[in-house]
Amino acid sequence: SVCELQVKSEGPKLVPFFKATCVYFVLWLPTSSPSWFSALIKCLPIFCLWVFLLAHGISFLGAHSSARRIQLFLFFSVIYDRNKNKSQKSDYLYNGLLMFAITHILYSSAFGMKPLNLWAGLVIAAASGLCYALLYSYLAGPFTYLVAVYIGLIGFMGWRAIAGVQLSDDLWTWTKLSACLGAVLFMVSDLTIAVNKFCFPVPHSRAIIMATYYAAQMLIALSAVECQDEDRPRKRV
Repeated sequence: SVCELQVKSEGPKLVPFFKATCVYFVLWLPTSSPSWFSALIKCLPIFCLWVFLLAHGISFLGAHSSARRIQLFLFFSVIYDRNKNKSQKSDYLYNGLLMFAITHILYSSAFGMKPLNLWAGLVIAAASGLCYALLYSYLAGPFTYLVAVYIGLIGFMGWRAIAGVQLSDDLWTWTKLSACLGAVLFMVSDLTIAVNKFCFPVPHSRAIIMATYYAAQMLIALSAVECQDEDRPRKRV
C-alpha cells in the first residue's frame, strides 16, 4: 500500500535520530552540572530531525509553508535547549514559556484551520481547563497568567492537530495521525514539566519528559511529509 511504501521510504532517514536519542538515554548525563557536551547530546536528536526535513530537498521546503514552519520550530528547539543549560532556573522558565508559546503558534499555523472539528476543540478546551485548575493553586505571580496563556496555546495546537484526523469519514492519512499523536505527547511532556515544577515531584519525571518530547518532535516532523502525499495524486491528473 501507499502507506507502507511511505513508511519504508522515510524510515531510513530517521535512523540518525533514533541513534542520537539512544545516545542521550544511554549516557544520561546529570542535569546538575550542565556543560557544552551535555547540551550537544540533548540537542542532537532534534538537530537530526531538522536534517531529516532538509533531506527532502530545498525545493520541497520552498514549496510547502507547513514544512518550513515545522523545520523553523525544530531549529528554535535546538537553540533553546542549548541556551537552557546556560540560563538560571527563573530565566529558563520565562524564556521557555515564551519560546515554546511562539513555536506552538507556528505548529498551529502549519496544521491549519481545516477541518474545524468543533467537538475536538471542546474536548481539548475542557482538558486544558482541568489542567489549569490542577495547577492554579500552586502558581504565584506572573506564572498565574503565563501558564494560563501557554496552556491555551498548546491546547489550540493540539486541537488543530487532532482535528485533521477524521476516522469516521475515512479522510485520514498516516501523517495526520502522526501530527495528532505528536501533539498529544507534547501536551503530556509539558504537563509533566508543569506538575513536577509547580505541584509535586513526579517519579521518573526526566525520563517521561524527554521520551515524550523526542517522540512528539519526531511524529510532528513526520507530519510535514503529508505535503508529498497530497501532491502525488495531483500529478497523475
